[in-house]
Formats: sequence, structure tokens, C-alpha cells
Amino acid sequence: MSLKNSYVTSDYIEWDTMLSLVRRLYRDKEYRLSLLVGCGSFFGLRISDLLTLTWGMLLDGHSFIVVEKKTGKRREIKVNANFQKHIVDCYKALNILDKNEKCFISRKKVVYSTQRINVLFKSIKTQYGLKIEHFSTHSMRKTFGRKVVEAAGENSEFALIKLSELFNHADVMTTRRYLGLRSQELLETYDMLSF
Repeated sequence: MSLKNSYVTSDYIEWDTMLSLVRRLYRDKEYRLSLLVGCGSFFGLRISDLLTLTWGMLLDGHSFIVVEKKTGKRREIKVNANFQKHIVDCYKALNILDKNEKCFISRKKVVYSTQRINVLFKSIKTQYGLKIEHFSTHSMRKTFGRKVVEAAGENSEFALIKLSELFNHADVMTTRRYLGLRSQELLETYDMLSF
């Protein structure tokens, strides 16, 4: 939670760092947290939508439908084939018996709250030595967006248009600001000067 009258925004995690974190959490038997970080980064969903996911949604096909809580819009999410194996591994490791069970529940069998996950993320940041200033549930969505733009290379403007639609942003400039690209581009102006 941020302090009153302060401006705190989530930061993204470098893609390779995120993958390493997912693997390390799994190795340390933190299967649900491993899956949460992976799902957030591979699907680009808000935490409110991630918390609605069931095992059946993730396992019973190559895609699933979610109705976004914030926008009320229906969205189809494709499950990356490589990431699908990790989902299956977590499912087996947790010995899930009911595919209708929510994926992200606590030991008390209740769905995690966003606040609780943010507390867990602070602990993860420290425990795993993550080099990220503001690590929260929103970091995963930004990680997804950054990776899409980076992977697009020369087609990054087209990627921003697609992301703008996926994120339900009003325009591409909103997406640029959201991903921190605009401020990064402005700061790079200073590097253009020579001494």
C-alpha cells in the first residue's frame, strides 16, 4: 500500500528474471506462487482476473475465456504451449483433485486477496534478491507488455497497438506510459548529448 499523497507505480521484471523466479519458486515447492507469477506474465491479466482462474480453465484446452472484472469485457487468452507444461507440473505437484478449484488459494482454502499477494511479493523480492524497486501484482502485467514490445523488434509500434487493445487502453500513448516506455524514451534524450 502506498503512502498518502505519494505516487508509486509497479515496475516490470526482466523476462529472464521472471522465468528464473518461476523456476526457483517451483523448486522451493511454492507451486501456487510459481504458477501465479507465470500466469500473470504469460497472460497479461489483472490480478482480479487471475484470481478467478480454475485448473480446468488452464488445463482443458489451448485457450480460455475470461470476463474482465474491471471492464466487463470478454477476452480469450491463449495458453502458451511451453508454459502449459509448467501448469501441468504445478497441478500434479499440488495433487489437485477438482479441476473446478481456483488455482490461487491459500492453505485455508480461500482465494488469496490482492493485498495478501502483495505482502507475499515483498517477501519474495527480499528472499530471492530481485532487483526491482516496486514489485507488486501489477508487475506481472507490465512484464507481459514489455516482453511483447521487445520481442516485436522493428514491429514494436504494431505490438503497442495490439497491446493497447489487449489492455483496453484508450490509445497507444496510454500503453506507452503504462509500460514506462514514454519516460524511458524521454530520459534517453539526455544520452544523445556528448561531452
